[in-house]
Amino acid sequence: HITPEKFYVEACDDGADDVLAIDRVSTEVTLTVKKDIPPSAVTRPIYGILGTIRLVAGTYLIVITKKKKVGEIFSHVIWKATDFDILSYKKTMLHLTDIQLQDNKVFLSMISHVLSVDGFYFSTTYDLTHTLQRLANTSPEFQEMSLLERADPRFVWNGHLLREFAAQPEIHRFATPVMHGFITMHSCSINGKCFDWLLVSRRSCFRAGVRYYVRGIDSEGHAANFVETEQIVHYKGSKASFVQTRGSIPFFWSQRPNLKYKPKPQISKSVNHMDGFQRHFDSQIISYGKQMIVNLVNQKGSEKPLEQTFAKMVNSMANGMVRYVAFDFHKECSRMRWDRLQILMDQLAEQQDEFSYFLVDSDGKIVTQQDGIFRSNCMDCLDRTNVIQSLLARRSLQAQLQRLGVLHVGQRIEEQADFEKIYKNAWADNANACAKQYAGTGALKTDYTRQVRPFLTGKRTQWGLIMDGWNSLIRYYKNNFSDGFRQDAIDLFLGNYSVDEVEPASPLHVKKDWKFLALPIIMVVAFSMCIICLLMAG
Repeated sequence: HITPEKFYVEACDDGADDVLAIDRVSTEVTLTVKKDIPPSAVTRPIYGILGTIRLVAGTYLIVITKKKKVGEIFSHVIWKATDFDILSYKKTMLHLTDIQLQDNKVFLSMISHVLSVDGFYFSTTYDLTHTLQRLANTSPEFQEMSLLERADPRFVWNGHLLREFAAQPEIHRFATPVMHGFITMHSCSINGKCFDWLLVSRRSCFRAGVRYYVRGIDSEGHAANFVETEQIVHYKGSKASFVQTRGSIPFFWSQRPNLKYKPKPQISKSVNHMDGFQRHFDSQIISYGKQMIVNLVNQKGSEKPLEQTFAKMVNSMANGMVRYVAFDFHKECSRMRWDRLQILMDQLAEQQDEFSYFLVDSDGKIVTQQDGIFRSNCMDCLDRTNVIQSLLARRSLQAQLQRLGVLHVGQRIEEQADFEKIYKNAWADNANACAKQYAGTGALKTDYTRQVRPFLTGKRTQWGLIMDGWNSLIRYYKNNFSDGFRQDAIDLFLGNYSVDEVEPASPLHVKKDWKFLALPIIMVVAFSMCIICLLMAG
């Protein structure tokens, strides 16, 4: 309910009388009741509060205006937020200069851009930020906490926007923690036995960004493009889960766009890599247990130094909880030899059996725990990584479904054509979502992932190769010409950059010298001459 003085957010649950009153002048947030809402207020439905942000014109309230049901996890409804609105506390912009108005417009377009990227999910009753295993190993006090208090901060993308709500426990239930990534749910049947199969990818908001602007780790040990992917099976009350992670090679390196198709990676020479490297794996071990690194980068050319440095640092760290396997994906699978991926699967099989998976029976008793995790990476942690993760997840699922009695002894998932199609399409959709969020286009190699029997055919489709070429072209353009804006937008949204209302010098107005104009002018002249020569050849 909107009035010139306040925003009133009314809880619509049955029997709820609570109303959140947000003062548009003082920005104070208090609790009130329904009878305090003025009848003159302009009323509209919303589905959640994303949070607040300060821009040049003052504070803005961001709300979810459209949602789409994804499905249900254990009777809890999961929603995808599909549209948002950004509401200004200020009733007029007359207090701003023309330059400030322009800056405010740019900052608003940045926030709108982040919100336009597909993949924001929320639930008002279920904690989406934790794996089943983490949720099963919590205290009764944890269960009593609000969703905002108990959420894993790595995966709450509106954590910065909700910071003022977090400071007032009594209004926590009005704050909706939102994760970014991918969720898909399917009701499946094998041998006439019905079960739910889910895939959840949670993108970390620490060191978040776009492809070439964010690589490696920061001083806290947070890796770029870090994603936790969990596969869940629910059958007759029993729940099974298998978790994997992906993340950029965890030391200090960069690969800034420079108009080359593949800029050369640069390993920083001025910092102590081991500090951040150690911090990264210390936190990973606390969260997941043993680490099996699967490094898929090329072992020649510009990627070779990254592989060598990674291997050397794992050896130097000498931590028995961290193991390392390097597999040159492009070399091994060159000329469409996809069957050679089985070499890596065989190499990891013993380790996977040792790590196991999480399983809780219908009585709520924990049967097995997952003791370790596969941490896969390539350069972008997108295309090659996704192929390997889907194969590891399938192997785990095979064991889970046999243990639950869905698959008979000797039966293989690959032979269940209907389920195999669902499985492969879901993993390809997961690849596309992660790729769009990081690289700006859909994933490459998804035609392989979508194939029903890749090990038998070992082929990629012609259409798949054409789509890879097209996506590579789009990536090249975006990475070189529009990703700077995307990176700035993410930094603003996550609070890595804060707008100072009184700051006289705006970072949006940097004087550009003649060099910035020279290249476009030369290109225009050259293109014009080319056209003239074609039209007037004589």
